[in-house]
Amino acid sequence: MKKEIIFNMKSPYRDDFRIHAFSFGKGAKSLAIVGAMRGDEIQQQYICSQLIKTLTTMEEENKISPDCKITVIPSANPFSMNIGKRFWALDGTDINRMFPGYDLGETTQRIAASLFKAIEGYEYGIQLASFYMPGDFIPHVRMLQTGYEAIEEARLFGLPYVCIRQPIPFDTTMLNYNWQLWGTKAFSVYGGQTNNIEDQSTNLTIDSILRFMKKIRVIQNFKQKPGFHAMIMAEEKLITVKADKGGIFYRLKSPNDNVRAGEIIGNIIHPYEGNIISNIISPEDGIVFFGHNKPLVLQGSPLFKIIVD
Repeated sequence: MKKEIIFNMKSPYRDDFRIHAFSFGKGAKSLAIVGAMRGDEIQQQYICSQLIKTLTTMEEENKISPDCKITVIPSANPFSMNIGKRFWALDGTDINRMFPGYDLGETTQRIAASLFKAIEGYEYGIQLASFYMPGDFIPHVRMLQTGYEAIEEARLFGLPYVCIRQPIPFDTTMLNYNWQLWGTKAFSVYGGQTNNIEDQSTNLTIDSILRFMKKIRVIQNFKQKPGFHAMIMAEEKLITVKADKGGIFYRLKSPNDNVRAGEIIGNIIHPYEGNIISNIISPEDGIVFFGHNKPLVLQGSPLFKIIVD
């Protein structure tokens, strides 16, 4: 294992801000994995730590394929994680909206530029991402449809779903988008959680990445669990169920649960009086893909996304 600092910035109040990269094997740039870019992505950083631990053992046992280099960057935003902030602590900007970065720009632009320079040119790239809304997902692979997306290779993770989304202008500064434009086959893996590491989805995500690594032949002599035959779906075909009132949200259905049209899948409770002021109804038969997981909701907040046939 080779450990290096790919970005270092002095701080007047704390220890220096550093981004660490861990590399395994040598030769062609085969696979780069990026973990937490936001301060609440604990699961994403934890998954990277477990991959680093596993790859260290594999390297000692000569299970990394010849002429293959794997790089893992567990965190690109330790400052925000240390103080419990999702975005950059000083100005609230999002590092994942700053790519490909600018080395003479604002702080998060310079962080993005250094990170992108370190992971540019790899054949494959995996980002362990989190959604902009608080909630739980069925673990899946997500790709922006740039014209360079590798949909069939996304199935190699063996996760239940591959979600394809048409990018909007706001997405053109994301890592996944820029990785694709610069010739890397990029995949965003959503493990279903952020703040919770003791979860079945965590192990499922780790297994899926190791499965992908074996199938693209960057690791060898490694026995892996079988996965799913992934269903390809377009994000715009998911049905979104929103809150018709604000209050305390009580979720009755979780990701991967089957629901029926007309079934009550959640309640909104009056925050003072305690009575149910709204029943959240499934509009169609389907499977819960996403479920909001915070107790307070505003009117119009997305609560569920449902997969329908």
